Amino acid sequence: MKIGCTFILFLLMFFGCRQKQSIGQQDVLVKVDDRTLSLAELKAVLPARLSPADSLIWAESYIKQWVKNSLVYDVAMQNLSNEDKAEINQLVDAYRHSLIRYRYQEQLIEERLSANLSEEEKRAFYDNNRNEFVLDHNLIKGLFLKIPVDAPNLSDVKKWYRSSAESEIEKIEKYSVQNAAVYEYFYDKWISFDEVIATIPVKITKEEDFLRTHSFIETADSSFCYLLNIKEYLLKGDIAPFDYANTQVVDMLVNQQKIQFLKNFEEELYNDAIRSGKVTFPTEQL
Repeated sequence: MKIGCTFILFLLMFFGCRQKQSIGQQDVLVKVDDRTLSLAELKAVLPARLSPADSLIWAESYIKQWVKNSLVYDVAMQNLSNEDKAEINQLVDAYRHSLIRYRYQEQLIEERLSANLSEEEKRAFYDNNRNEFVLDHNLIKGLFLKIPVDAPNLSDVKKWYRSSAESEIEKIEKYSVQNAAVYEYFYDKWISFDEVIATIPVKITKEEDFLRTHSFIETADSSFCYLLNIKEYLLKGDIAPFDYANTQVVDMLVNQQKIQFLKNFEEELYNDAIRSGKVTFPTEQL
């Protein structure tokens, strides 16, 4: 299909003055039998920030494909059996019901279900479901430094980072302000060992064995010195600590609450319909 000159001029006029809204919203651009594509529908799908020339190319392509889809649909409708059409209608109807039900359930959850969870609720759920929080990666607590190799007093830093004493940490913090490219203090929280090791130019083939036998990593390349103090570790297969599993705990609890809320809602709706006579079972009277 080649779009005619008159139509091209129509589109040029539209894309040349889109901001003026000079063309009616319901102008029909193309018809295939009783189906139409309007200007408003085209505007609704037009990508933003295209130039007028690119908009014209995009619109012509979109309209052509819309026509092709319509023609293929017509041919398919003529050639599909009545059984196929009936099955498709059932599937469409089932999907429509499912989509409407889902949207309403999400609306109910947002309106009526509070996502606020107490620490007691979260801790109790964690304690009762510890086997749900098995680690699939290694965790560490510690300190990490990435310092230019030409930074001053680097030998002092290599002594300080091996200690977790507050006095040494203070020295590192003051030093890092001026000299460190990266300073991460995580003695007080668990982080993935993989995340840390990915930033250090060292190859570790057996992480679990390494963590059991090493408390420090000290290496360098042509630009930086990398220092890692591993204060504590947990291995893959261990139970994740509560503070690390907290986000997962919340997600699981909220999901559990959603399921129970919707179950109760459906049950109440069912019982109310039975009591009111909206739902009856005529066969029971036979």
